[in-house]
Amino acid sequence: MRQRQPPRLRGFARDMRKDPTDTESELWQALRGRRLGNLRFRRQVPLSGYILDFVRFEAALIVELDGSQHLGSEADARRDAMLAGRGLMTLRFENDDVTDDIDAVSAKILAAAKLRLASPLVGEDVKT
Repeated sequence: MRQRQPPRLRGFARDMRKDPTDTESELWQALRGRRLGNLRFRRQVPLSGYILDFVRFEAALIVELDGSQHLGSEADARRDAMLAGRGLMTLRFENDDVTDDIDAVSAKILAAAKLRLASPLVGEDVKT
């Protein structure tokens, strides 16, 4: 069951959708409109006090793009662990990965989504 998110967080996510980074925009073009394996992704989704860059809830899969400020981030590790406890897997890519080889990034996302969708446990434990 979905939880209602605080209005401030929803507004911040809305603003982020309106003004994405160049890298977010590039990856969104590959994911939007079921362009990747006919999977529906959402972007800049507020959940549990965080904003997820991209998410496919049916596969319990989060895709995060990280700039240099995220390298070795303990806060990101705590966030990923908390979300994993809710049954969500986080894939992290550096911005340069997308810029340098979006096809490879897309292939990794698709492979992870297919694997998670094939698992009988995915979806049962996701608490959004």
